[in-house]
Order: sequence, then C-alpha cells, then structure tokens
Amino acid sequence: MTTPDVTGGVPSTAVPAGPATPAMPTTSEAAVPPRGLPASTALPAAEAVPTSGLPTGQPLAFSPEMARRDFPILHRTVNGHPLVWLDNGATTQKPRQVIEAVAGFYGAANSNIHRGAHTMAREATEAYETGRAAVAQFLGAESPDDIVFVRGTTEAINLVAQSWGRANLGPGDDILVPVLEHHSNIVPWQLVAKETRARVVPVPLRPDGQIDLDKYADLLSMRTQLVAISHASNVLGTVPPVREMTALAHRYGAKVLVDGAQAVAHFPVDVRDLDADFYVFSGHKLFAPTGIGALYAKPEILREMAPWQGGGNMIESVEFGRTTFAPVPHLLEAGTGHISGVVGMLSALNWLTSFDRDAIAAYESALMAYAQRALSTVPGLEVLGSAPDRIAVLTFILAGHDPAEIADWLDRDGIAIRAGHHCAQPALAHYGLESAARASLALYNTSEEVDQLVASLRRLQQGA
Repeated sequence: MTTPDVTGGVPSTAVPAGPATPAMPTTSEAAVPPRGLPASTALPAAEAVPTSGLPTGQPLAFSPEMARRDFPILHRTVNGHPLVWLDNGATTQKPRQVIEAVAGFYGAANSNIHRGAHTMAREATEAYETGRAAVAQFLGAESPDDIVFVRGTTEAINLVAQSWGRANLGPGDDILVPVLEHHSNIVPWQLVAKETRARVVPVPLRPDGQIDLDKYADLLSMRTQLVAISHASNVLGTVPPVREMTALAHRYGAKVLVDGAQAVAHFPVDVRDLDADFYVFSGHKLFAPTGIGALYAKPEILREMAPWQGGGNMIESVEFGRTTFAPVPHLLEAGTGHISGVVGMLSALNWLTSFDRDAIAAYESALMAYAQRALSTVPGLEVLGSAPDRIAVLTFILAGHDPAEIADWLDRDGIAIRAGHHCAQPALAHYGLESAARASLALYNTSEEVDQLVASLRRLQQGA
C-alpha cells in the first residue's frame, strides 16, 4: 500500500483514473511567522492565573499553518503515519496555550474558589470569574451573570429541562425539536415531557437536510412552550435560520433553546442578536478542556429558575429549618466547579479570538467546498445533506463498505474519522440509515489532509 505524501497531494500511484481533484491554494508555512505564547501561559508562579478577558486589539491574520503550530498532538504519528485529525465534531484538539494554562494552574495556583480568605483562593476566584466574563463577551451576552458553568452541552440542556422545564411545562404543552438534533437535545426533553405530561413534537427535514420551515410554522401554536434547535448539526452540518425561527416562536410566546456545541468553533455567535432565551455549548469542541461548558440564559428567565442540584457554593445560609440561596448564576452551580477547566476555556477563547474570526470562517468554507468536490471523485461515495448553509461536516456512506470498516481502514493510514450513528439516529433515519462515516473539519485542517483522505478511500474501493 502506498503511503500518502504528507507534504502535498495524493501520490499518482494511489489514484485511479477519474475526475481530477481541484486545487486549493494554501499559505506557505515558510511565510508564516512563529507565534509567541500569550503572557497568561508563561508567567512566573506569582502570576500564574489569567486575570484579563478576551483580547481587544487587532486580531491576527489567520492561516491553518499558523494555527497548526500551536497543536502538539497534530505532530504525532498514528500507525506510522502523521496524524490527520478529522474527528473535530466529536472533540477538537487543544493548543499548547490551553495545555500550559491548565498545567500552570495546577502547578502554581491550585485552590478552591469563593469565600477563601487566602491569596491563592482570591487568585483562583478571579481567574474563574474572568473566565465567566470572557464567555459572556464571546457570546455577546449582556453580563457575566447571564452565564452558568456546566460540564458541557448535555448538562446544560438537562439543567434547563429540569429547572425551567419542570416549572413551565404541563399537560398538553408542546416542545418542538427538529429531526436533525443530537440526542442530548432530544432525550432530556423526552424525560421532562414524561414527567410533566407535555409532548415532544418532531419537526421534519427536507431531502437536502434543511429544516422544513413550512412544517415548522404549521406546528407552532399557543401550545408550544419551547423550541429546542441546534445552531449547526453535528451530522449534516446544516446551519438553520435560527434568528428567524426564534422570532417566529416568540410570536407564540414560546422560549427557544439553541444548542451551539457545533457552532461556536466555526463562526461568531451573538445571543442577543439571535434573541435566544437559552444558548449552550461545550468547551471541548472549542479547543478547551473536556468537562467544561456554559449555559447562557436571558437574565429575567435565569432569575426565575429554581435550583437543580443542592450543595455547597449555591447557598447563602443553611439551617435545618430553612435554607437561603445564592443569587444566579451561583444558584445553579452546586459544588466545586471545574476550575482548571474554566482556566483552560479562558485560554482557548483567548487563542481563538486572537485570530480574525471572519477569515477562519471563510477558510473553513473554502476547505469544505474543496472536500466536497474531492470526495465526489471517489466511486460509490455519497455525502449526506446538501443544505446551502452548513459547517464543515461531511457525513458519508461508501458503497459496499460498513462505516466501521471505513473508519478502521482510514485509521491504518493515520486518518481519524467517526463512524456510527453520531448520537443523531433520527437524522440518519431520515436517509434510511442506521450508521454512517463522518469527516469533520476544523481551522487547522488542510487541503493536503483532504487529499490523503480521498486517496485512502480510493484505495479502499480498489481493494488495495
């Protein structure tokens, strides 16, 4: 088997006759100046925790080569081949700034937060709350108090379902959920609907993977209490018209929860422009550590939400006869939070927003178009969904090959993709499928890596 040429395109011995893969210009690595470490990741012990929010200066120009230099893991080998990480929809890799920020916290600043009188407790608390302010700024929220730290998107949705949902849903109420949703934006609503005797109503898809907006409009009614919708689909890449769908839901008095897990790494988000009532995301899909995420809620809604979990940090005073609670957002953050995760997420947001976000979005759009054209040259390969507005997610099937077999084959060439139902079984069922393969791209992926993917898939089809 021919080894892919990791310095450029696909070797000619690996490519059968067929349509040529179109060229995509890339930036020469030699032309990119090396990036220095942000000050927060290389400070002496006395200043080891970050104390400022997102950068406010002119963003750096963007190139994938510049980004790749910050990711140690992208320079390892797998099965004797340089790693090609195309599983970003599952989790993104972490830049060294994030790795060093987390290590720096544990090495020089580890302490619990809030109510501590000593220096390190104050430093850790400042870092934690600086992270909250940075998330608010990143999402365009009005105040840091609108942000609740959670383990990730799944916990955020469950929090809303159990706190807001229990108080506001009842018999006969509708929760509209598009068929393209991740299981974490379906199952929590099923659980609370069963408890409250509400019902979950699926919103159908069109053949191209877009939400059927006519059917959506028809399903909305005064019974609709909530619309739960992803800002970008993890399996089809579809980016729905969330702002317009939210405005229509609000006409009926319904609240809207937006799952931003797949969106926040790909394009800027402004929750106030969207007019979202709730917005949730996971740090690990945003170049930050696992186990940390955030919930945004409009302040008037957040103030009315009851505690979901009880314990330390979310109280003011406790007696056996009476307990009084801390104000939001602390009310919804029982126990010790993932402090190092917040430090890591702050570093990740600093890293990402140091680049021109519009340039990143333009690059990813061009890379996705290149990948679509390149994959179309593989005999028997079909990409699911063709929505015109989408992120760089390419879920596909290959005639004659099980998705797990495809993933195993590619792994031998050092190419990591995802295979299975992608926690989106209703979306796959829309295409009559139970599983599929998925290549999901990020800002550090390149056209050369796409070429390697295509070459390996062609060899699989050839029976090499």
